[in-house]
Amino acid sequence: MIKNTWAEPYKIKMVEPVFMSTESHRKKAIEEAGFNTFLLKSEDVYIDLLTDSGTSAMSDRQWAGLMLGDEAYAGSRNFYSLEETINKYYGYKYVVPTHQGRGAEHIISQILISEGDVIPGNMYFTTTRLHQQLAGGKFVDVIIDEAHDPENIFPFKGNIDLEKLEDLIKEVGAERIPYVAIATTVNMAGGQPLSLANLKAVRELTDKYGIKIIHDMTRVAENAFMIQQIEEGYADKSVAEIVLEICSLTDGATMSAKKDAMVNIGGFLAVNDYDIFDQARNMVVVYEGLHTYGGLAGRDLEAMAIGISESVRDEHMHARIGQVYYLGKKLEKKGIPIVLPIGTHGVFLDAKKFLPHIPQDRFPAQTLAAELYTESGIRAMERGVVSAGRNKETGEHNYPDLELLRLTIPRRVYTQAHMDVIVEAVCNVFERRESIKGLKMTYEPKYLRFFQARFEQVKHTIPEVSLKQDALLEV
Repeated sequence: MIKNTWAEPYKIKMVEPVFMSTESHRKKAIEEAGFNTFLLKSEDVYIDLLTDSGTSAMSDRQWAGLMLGDEAYAGSRNFYSLEETINKYYGYKYVVPTHQGRGAEHIISQILISEGDVIPGNMYFTTTRLHQQLAGGKFVDVIIDEAHDPENIFPFKGNIDLEKLEDLIKEVGAERIPYVAIATTVNMAGGQPLSLANLKAVRELTDKYGIKIIHDMTRVAENAFMIQQIEEGYADKSVAEIVLEICSLTDGATMSAKKDAMVNIGGFLAVNDYDIFDQARNMVVVYEGLHTYGGLAGRDLEAMAIGISESVRDEHMHARIGQVYYLGKKLEKKGIPIVLPIGTHGVFLDAKKFLPHIPQDRFPAQTLAAELYTESGIRAMERGVVSAGRNKETGEHNYPDLELLRLTIPRRVYTQAHMDVIVEAVCNVFERRESIKGLKMTYEPKYLRFFQARFEQVKHTIPEVSLKQDALLEV
């Protein structure tokens, strides 16, 4: 397993000063942001753990790659550099660049999904599920039950339950399942990996019924590292070799390169089927840009290609996940309730156990995010009932088993000292947890509400009278 001792495989050449705010400043800032950390100004944040998407530090090679940008409208040499890199490290034949991962999710959903289709997967992700729904499909969770239990220490909680999957295929018919969606790693479960043994079994099952596998590969190198560390038979394999094997078991992939590949913007759709590729490169012209730039500058394509090659290096991944592991172990030793095993891209606090007196309809994870920011200037992200949205049929909140606050660690950005500051801040909030009150929602956008919803504090943490009239309640 990951060692407690680790060191960065790089030197720091440039620093970005950050604002050290006062508690009074933070209280005013979070209130003006409607107690939603997404609505805070970056300049008011000390340590930013909102996301690892587009927030990593690029290497000197990536910065140098920006100077090699070929900004021709068509046929940029940087596209061919990216295409060659994806072929080499991921093995997919055809590549369509997009501005980021959700651009690829939109295109593949529109191509493969028809009205009434069902898409099984190893736990939902917010933007993926929405694109599937907008295309007329319905996502069905077929992840193993252990994934919904934050205290279960099964090492591969990203695995698909084969029995659930086959039962669903028999229930709705293989012709109504355009593909199985697998994510490496599973974000909403706490950054949990799936095993290659499980993926091979899923591949065998889908081949039996003639169903495709589409891979959300945004953190595939992190998943590969966990396989290397804990799955039998892979200790002598490199991260790069395991990544290639994972991809070989799937038919295509969507990629937000803002995670593993450490760029500030960019993504792609990669497939092995020429007909799907042909449809995708036509659609990308409508929604993103020409099929050789996909809404990106040539320099972005070059930085992405270099980032992919850096992401699969063993020493990089050991330090990347080692830092997350360091933070998680420190919090665990302090008695802070976290999701176990520790995930790959962040540490997830169990808000239900952290704030047991706050009912889920008073948004405990969102509350905890606001309290942590007020305490320390640390910005984190809710992954619970707010992210889960509402039931399309009833209009009421979806209540996931996991009500989590994600402390997401950007790659190559923060030091071990920052991790120690985070531990201290979380412990300070934990000590005063009984005095913390919940929130009520005062504004709710139609889609992906966690990005823009607004809240206000309540005086008493009592359940709501009507979930559909949340904004009208005065408690």
